[in-house]
Amino acid sequence: MIPFLRYSAASLALLWALAPVYWLATISLKTEADQFAHPPRWIGFSPTLTHYAEAFGGGSFGVYFLNSVWVAAASTILALALGVPAAYALARFRWPADSAERIGFWVLSNRMLPPIVTIVPLFLMFQKAALVNSLSGLILVYTAFHLPFVIWMMRGFFQEVPVEIEEAAMLDGESRMGALLRIVLPVAAPGLAATAVFCLIVSWNEFLFALILSQTESAMTMPVGIASRVTQYEIKWGAMSAAGVAATLPVLLFAILAQRYFVRGLSLGAVKG
Repeated sequence: MIPFLRYSAASLALLWALAPVYWLATISLKTEADQFAHPPRWIGFSPTLTHYAEAFGGGSFGVYFLNSVWVAAASTILALALGVPAAYALARFRWPADSAERIGFWVLSNRMLPPIVTIVPLFLMFQKAALVNSLSGLILVYTAFHLPFVIWMMRGFFQEVPVEIEEAAMLDGESRMGALLRIVLPVAAPGLAATAVFCLIVSWNEFLFALILSQTESAMTMPVGIASRVTQYEIKWGAMSAAGVAATLPVLLFAILAQRYFVRGLSLGAVKG
C-alpha cells in the first residue's frame, strides 16, 4: 500500500510540474480560436506551425536565440576557467589560521547580494566603458555573477578528492597544474558538470541584467526578446509560446547529456567524512 501511495504522489507531482510545459507546447501549436476556447482544449485541436514561422521567420527570435547561446556558453566557460583554479587554491593550499574559510564565506556572500542593487552602478560603469547594448557586457556581468557560485561549489568537490592522489602524481614528476588538469579534474568531473549546468541555466534564464543592458534587438537575449512581444496593443501568445518551446530545448539537451555526471556531482560534495 505504501509503495502505491508513493508512486501515486510522485505521479501527481510530475503531472503538476509538466502541466505548464504541456500547455506552453500546445499554445504554440494552436490557432488563435483554439487558444481562447472555453473550456480550454487540452487535446482535440488542429495543430499549426504558423506561430513558429511567425516567431523565427522574421529573424528576430533567431537573433535572440543565438545571442542567448553565445552569452550563456561564454559566461559559463569563463566562470569555470577563472573559478576552478581559485577553488583549487582554497581547497589545497595552506592558509594562515582559518583564512580559507573566511575567504570562502566572503566569496559566497557576494552571491547573496540582490542583483537589483547592483544594476544602477553597473549600468553607469558599462556606459562609460561603451559596453551597454553589447554581448560582451552581458558576458562580463554573468561571469562575475557566476564566479562566487563556481568557487564555492568546486571547493567542496575538490575537498572530496583525496590529496594522496595528487601527491603520488607529483612524486612521479607531475607539476601542480598538471595534477589539477590530469588527475583532479577528471575525478571531480561530475561536480564540474553539475556546476556548469547550474551556471548555464542561470545565464540562459537571466532577465534583469539583459533587460537593462540591452537596448536593441541585436543585443537582446531570449527572455527579453520573448517579453518584448507583450505590448500595449496585443500579446502574441502563439509566437511567445513557440519561442518559449525553442528556448527550453538547448538547456534540456545539455542537461540530458550531462545527466550522468550531474546526479553524481550533486552527491559528490554533499557528504563529508
